Amino acid sequence: MADHTLMFIVLGLTLAAFVWGRFRFDLVALGALLASIMLGLVPGDEAFFGFGHPAVVTVAAVLVLSRGFERSGVVDVIAEQVLRVGDRLLLQLVALTGTVVVLSGFMNNVGALALLLPVAMRLAREHDASPSLLLMPLAFGSLLGGLMTLIGTPPNIIISSYRGSLADDNFGMFAFFPVGAAVALAGLVFIVLFGWRLVPKRADKASTAEMFDTANYLVEMRVGEDSKAVGWTLRELQRELEETVPVLAVVRGEQRRAGHAFLGVLKEDDVLLVEAGPEEMKLLEDKAGLYLGVGPKEQEDQENEAQADKPSPDAIHGANEAENDEPVACGNDGALPEANSSKQGNVAEQSRNKGRDSRKKEATRRAADTEGLELIEAVVRNDSMMINRTVTQLRLQNQYGLHLVAVARDGGRLKQRLRDIRFRPGDVLLLQGGESNLSESLATLGCLPLARRNLPMGQPRMLLVSIAVFAVAILAMLLDLLPAAVALTAAALVSLLVGVLPLREAYQAIDGPVIVLLGAMIPVGQALETSGGAALLADSLLAAGEHWPIVVLLVGLFAISMLLSNVINNAAAALLMAPIAASLAEGFDASVDPFLMVVAVSASCAFLTPIGHQSNTLVMGPGGYRFGDYWKLGLPLSLLVMAVGLPMILLVWPL
Repeated sequence: MADHTLMFIVLGLTLAAFVWGRFRFDLVALGALLASIMLGLVPGDEAFFGFGHPAVVTVAAVLVLSRGFERSGVVDVIAEQVLRVGDRLLLQLVALTGTVVVLSGFMNNVGALALLLPVAMRLAREHDASPSLLLMPLAFGSLLGGLMTLIGTPPNIIISSYRGSLADDNFGMFAFFPVGAAVALAGLVFIVLFGWRLVPKRADKASTAEMFDTANYLVEMRVGEDSKAVGWTLRELQRELEETVPVLAVVRGEQRRAGHAFLGVLKEDDVLLVEAGPEEMKLLEDKAGLYLGVGPKEQEDQENEAQADKPSPDAIHGANEAENDEPVACGNDGALPEANSSKQGNVAEQSRNKGRDSRKKEATRRAADTEGLELIEAVVRNDSMMINRTVTQLRLQNQYGLHLVAVARDGGRLKQRLRDIRFRPGDVLLLQGGESNLSESLATLGCLPLARRNLPMGQPRMLLVSIAVFAVAILAMLLDLLPAAVALTAAALVSLLVGVLPLREAYQAIDGPVIVLLGAMIPVGQALETSGGAALLADSLLAAGEHWPIVVLLVGLFAISMLLSNVINNAAAALLMAPIAASLAEGFDASVDPFLMVVAVSASCAFLTPIGHQSNTLVMGPGGYRFGDYWKLGLPLSLLVMAVGLPMILLVWPL
């Protein structure tokens, strides 16, 4: 069997696995690489050269620099200004989408979206608006912004490196800007003026405040004298229930311990603050002997307070006598003198004040019971280790100190048992954990926090240092002093050495699955070319369109790359389409640059599905979107990108 036939079989199975989604894309890419090696399509001694490819190194460096911008407060300064736009939807769209477009040009577009996603959620909540109207434009804006520079999106880096392998001259930092900026500006204007009307409004489901209405489910369950749970640990309680019922806190007397930090055994009169619905409360009552409500002592106290709140008959009688018997003198203006007016009902008022003081004291105690409980909403990322795993398999409580309180999917809260839920990308989780390790645990698990956050201003010195380091790297690239991979890696190293970013966070910032995808698929893409497969596909396209103008074939190449990027990772789409584009250019005896630019732009415009890009998946849960919602805005936006992008490519990069 010919090499190119074997290559097509490998690629066909790889694309099918990408679309199926049963296995994560980095595992699929590794499988494709190993299959290519075993079939002799990729030399064994060159199998892992892709992991040292400049494109892979550049992507890793950009991810580290992006995290440094976040850490130093560069982006938070911008986000703080975005929050001041007010309640007009048009201004909110301009501020959010415009900001993410600019940021995505100079940092990883998923990172830019991750930073502004909590800002968008906060805007929607503060102004009682539907987040669905803001989040899809925000995600699409992050894709548009990535088109403008070399480092904005992985396809640009890949295409630049591929061009260097053909012409010994990579695309520069701002070579993408004329076309990318025109497309991004056109897309931004369309989204802000017309496109948002095509986004479904999910006011009843999209708000996480409604998805997680914890106030209706936060209850106190008491351990009675005869409760089975006396002497149990919380782990034994969960084991007996055969269900994960989150215990947010244990109250004993005047002391309260967070559930994840309570390691002792339960005693009589302990109060468990749990997040539970009617079924869970019945389970706690039947299997653990816990009961809902107050104990005898508290009930007696409440009855005494109620009696104190009600004025006694003698007090009322005394007040009536004071009103009927004492003379009432009026001033010149007809008003009651202060002494006489205040005297009426004075005794009754004192009784009411006493009751109010008691209730205020009780309210203060209740507030103290819940103070410090760190509840946070987070969305599961595409590369999260939680995907297709359950709470039990992840050992959330023991390994990460986190309680799973609730899960929302497709805009609605899941009602099934928490221990049976297998997490998917885009799921919104309500979690509880300790303040000290919450952010670290979320980063390790691959979750993006959505809850309100106070926007830190960072350290002013580090803010300026991070900008300066990045600016020097860009200058070195523009002056051709250093290749992009070297300049950006040097900038990342300097950022670590001067303390902009801790080393541990730098390693966490590097998106492992994307690095593995690139490192594995680069040799596979090269094998498509060396096996003759790319030339064969190009010849077929040339034969089919030999009587058509070259522009028509560029439209076809644009459409194929764009459709491919909607079902597989955009980096993989660029790697596969670049050799075909180069072969087409050779067949027409034309410049390769416009063909490569077509692939760079089209591979980064995955607007039709939630699975085409991480940005689309991240907003699916918080926005309450369904799979079929994306094409309503995505299709006209894709056609607009093609209509603006192709003429600009031919203008800037003539055939």
